[in-house]
Amino acid sequence: MIWAAWNASTRIDALPEFCRPSDRAAAYAIQREIVKLSGQRVVGWKIAATSTAGQHHIGVDGPLAGPLLAKKVLSSGVSVPLAGNSMNVAEAEFAFEMAIGLPPRKAPYVVQEVMAAVTTLAPAIEVPDTRFNDFAKAGASQLIADCACGCWLVVGAKTRANWRQWDLPRHAAIAYRNGEVAAEGEGANVLGDPRIALTWIANELATYGEGLKAGDLVSTGTCIVPVAIAPGDEFRVDFGVLGAVSVRLAA
Repeated sequence: MIWAAWNASTRIDALPEFCRPSDRAAAYAIQREIVKLSGQRVVGWKIAATSTAGQHHIGVDGPLAGPLLAKKVLSSGVSVPLAGNSMNVAEAEFAFEMAIGLPPRKAPYVVQEVMAAVTTLAPAIEVPDTRFNDFAKAGASQLIADCACGCWLVVGAKTRANWRQWDLPRHAAIAYRNGEVAAEGEGANVLGDPRIALTWIANELATYGEGLKAGDLVSTGTCIVPVAIAPGDEFRVDFGVLGAVSVRLAA
């Protein structure tokens, strides 16, 4: 039902009770079935609701993980269709690329070892969507089943700066809609630090999946209040020395 709604740009009120996930384990199992139906590779992961603004936007009180499908991850400057999108927002995100995998294990991963597994960092824009009519009332389990409101991720060039020495919680991002400042934020809006968010998903996937894998891209959640967008808009985020990333929204 979810994959059919995704393809047709339609919405459902809720999954029927007989197949509605009652917990995270069942919700992530549904995600895996959606990946199979898509016929696409998982090239990484997104984290939804790592900021207070993001949590309020989708009606949850904590983060959710969702797969990034290969055909939905694009390079900066592209045009993506907005037709059929019911959320109509864009978000500014830090995206880490993993050098080595972090498989399931009993002991939780800590920030230092997760960061040691990272190869690089890039700026990103997420254009999320949902398959539910009222996503703010769907609840965490159904939203996880819905791939954590996954849709498009647009990724900028990998930074060449020495980002490991930066104060990422204080690192600013300025979002522009059609050349005008639309929102400003910083890394602290992402669970207090994007590195903490990355550690969260490493442990979430180690608990409910196969863990992060070498080569995975991980977008750590919006560091700005989601910005309303419409067909014809151009959305750009400037991360300073980290770089910039942009996307055009098509009808």
